[in-house]
Amino acid sequence: MSTLTTVSGRAEINTRDWRSLARCLDSTLLRPETTSAQVAGLCREAAHYSFATVFVHPSYVPLAASLLQGTPVRTGAPVGFPLGANTTSVKRYEAAELLRLGARELDMVMNIGALKSRERQRVELDLRAVVEVAHGAGALLKVILETCLLTLDEKIVACELSVAAGADFVKTSTGLAGGGATAEDVTLMRGVVGERCGVKAAGGIRTLADALAMIDAGANRLGTSTASQIVRELGAPESPR
Repeated sequence: MSTLTTVSGRAEINTRDWRSLARCLDSTLLRPETTSAQVAGLCREAAHYSFATVFVHPSYVPLAASLLQGTPVRTGAPVGFPLGANTTSVKRYEAAELLRLGARELDMVMNIGALKSRERQRVELDLRAVVEVAHGAGALLKVILETCLLTLDEKIVACELSVAAGADFVKTSTGLAGGGATAEDVTLMRGVVGERCGVKAAGGIRTLADALAMIDAGANRLGTSTASQIVRELGAPESPR
């Protein structure tokens, strides 16, 4: 295990300390059958461990934001999820609505088809339009590349376009396209963006070993549906029910 310095806020992730690790975890619950009771439980655990955010479906943003008020945990939600194929105007409206309802971090799916069509300007303008909405409200915007669908060159271009558009993070995956985060992709993304933005790994991160592999590869934020299990592997106490 090691201590790494991240680019986002120059915070340190001490991978020997569950509290430090918790601060870089986005605790995620995006299954289609998710209930309000499950969201409430997710928020209680997130507040107990002081995770970075909870990520929930847009319809649950008001509930999560209300439950997390007064805690350091931010409410997050996806935009253009899971395909990235919505029009720019729809993505902007969705982002503005989520921010109005209490979201403070947005994970936006890149227009993958446009990227693969080599329509670089279209992709960048789509990203920039939503970045402007997020930053106008003081929120963070992460761009989901869906790396399992991209070639090496497309991954590099996707990172560069995200940085050019002003994104705060590039993110590997939705976890719904047949593949998740890999250490190789995280290393590539960190190499491309350098210190210009953060790198979020998501998709298939279920254990402490998975999390440490992604941090060692260069990620400074992790999205996972097993955040509580991961910090407990490092010695965190059970959360109250």
